[in-house]
Amino acid sequence: MNQPSPATWVPIPPLSGFPVENLPYGVATHGERPAHVVTRIGDSVVSLGALALNGLLDGTIEEPAAYFAIGTLNPFMALGAPAWAAVRERLTELFTETRHRSAVEPLLVPLADVVLYLPFQVADYVDFYSSEDHATNLGRIFRPDGEALMPNWKHLPIGYHGRSGTVVPSGTPILRPSGQRKAPTDEEPRFGPSVRLDIEAEVGFVVGTPSPLGRPVRVEEFADHVFGVTLVNDWSARDIQAWEYVPLGPFLGKSFATSVSPWVVPLAALQDARVAPPYQDPVPLPYLQGETWGYDIALEVTLNGTTVSRPPFAGLYWTPAQQLAHMTVNGASLRTGDFYASGTVSGPLPEQRGSLIELTWNGTEPLHLADGSTRTFLVDGDTVAISGVAPGPNGARIGFGEVVGTIQSAARPGQ
Repeated sequence: MNQPSPATWVPIPPLSGFPVENLPYGVATHGERPAHVVTRIGDSVVSLGALALNGLLDGTIEEPAAYFAIGTLNPFMALGAPAWAAVRERLTELFTETRHRSAVEPLLVPLADVVLYLPFQVADYVDFYSSEDHATNLGRIFRPDGEALMPNWKHLPIGYHGRSGTVVPSGTPILRPSGQRKAPTDEEPRFGPSVRLDIEAEVGFVVGTPSPLGRPVRVEEFADHVFGVTLVNDWSARDIQAWEYVPLGPFLGKSFATSVSPWVVPLAALQDARVAPPYQDPVPLPYLQGETWGYDIALEVTLNGTTVSRPPFAGLYWTPAQQLAHMTVNGASLRTGDFYASGTVSGPLPEQRGSLIELTWNGTEPLHLADGSTRTFLVDGDTVAISGVAPGPNGARIGFGEVVGTIQSAARPGQ
């Protein structure tokens, strides 16, 4: 899918992940101005609300200011793929045709001067478990004498329904959660702050077009419903999770916080990042078959500035389209703002593991950081950043920004 790369009059730093081929969506404020929908090009941000109010988005959708001069992407996402394509085409034109420069350039704002927010209102949140390497590693850690994968793992995308109210934007401090935990050597459970706080490097998918209750979404309809892609850190309290997850699965060990990056990269920007998924054996049931693909997204995880992992999203066993099909095959409807994540992304190499429980092999092999300290799990004050980049047309780099969080001490009772 190698397409001509349009030249832009906007200055783009070398190796930027935000060329004109990207044009992600976000929500930001600038000075005293209220929150608007924005896009980013290079190190500049422009309000789509301002473009609309100046008549520069006329002809794309009806009354564009009603969709962009507001602080959420949801109304625009609900319009569907033809509207998404029309606006993207117009933005590309505004940034590449010099006749528009005099009208658009005064609206560009330095990235450093804006405050970014959660770009969409989360309806439902689902987290999957789709990396075979991650699932195999955890199986070997917890079931060293048994099969690494559960019998159902290669037949369906495993997932759990999370808590939409605790999906937070990048930069939000992460309060260490408290809950019940019981180590194998403890006689009784105890209550207190988690002592095995972990990360999960993931990729998330934002639903734009809803679907009616009772009608499953087919694999081939993925791009009709999914608006774009973000980065995700699904923080995990492993000790709370270990005590609570039998028999119903993740609950309080997961629901305290899930961080997402501030930019939603449209699927159209990732055409050149499509890759064939891994070979699936056994052959999935018919509703999971059809045209589907993965994405060549290279992730990087840093802990206090030290790179600790580079997980490859391209190797995920279950694709985003298969995840969406499975999520709705029982007739569950989609709503605008539904959000689902891939589950921890891990590769076959030790340095490609997307969680601390894998990187330290459940705490038995501590990580060594650049400042001379070691980690098994997160301590208060630690900062984790996850970034990602995908290939674009003609060598362009499609960036996702960062999803960042810093651990704070657990709240005292009554706080």
